[in-house]
Amino acid sequence: QFVESGGGLVHPGGSLRLSCEISSTAALYNYAVGWVRQASGKEREGVACIELGDGTTRYAHSVRGRFTISRDNAKNTVYLEMNSLKLDDTALYSCVGDAIENWVLGPGFDSAYATWGQGTQVNVSA
Repeated sequence: QFVESGGGLVHPGGSLRLSCEISSTAALYNYAVGWVRQASGKEREGVACIELGDGTTRYAHSVRGRFTISRDNAKNTVYLEMNSLKLDDTALYSCVGDAIENWVLGPGFDSAYATWGQGTQVNVSA
C-alpha cells in the first residue's frame, strides 16, 4: 500500500526529504495521508498530513515551519520535506493513511483504522 524512502543520517540543521508512494492519490473524501513518527521510548506522534480531497495540510506544533508535506498526484507520491532538523527529530517515520477525523497532529496518534507503511529511519546526530 505505502512504500517509504528517503530516511538516513543527517547533522543538526540539515535537511531530508521522505517519499511515500501509495497505490493512488485519488481524491478520497475525508481521507488524509501523512507521517507518524516514533522515537525510542516515546509514544507515536502525528507529524503532518495532507487531505487527498482538497490538499489541506496539517502539522504538529513541533515541526510547523520546518517541515512541509506535499503530494504529486501524477506520481502517486506524498513527500515530507524536513528542514532545520533537530536531535529530537530522530525517529522511525511511517507513512500513514486514515480518515481525517482520526488524525492526531502531535503526541498520541493511536488510530486502530490507519494503514501503515513499513517505516524509514531518520537519525539526526552531531
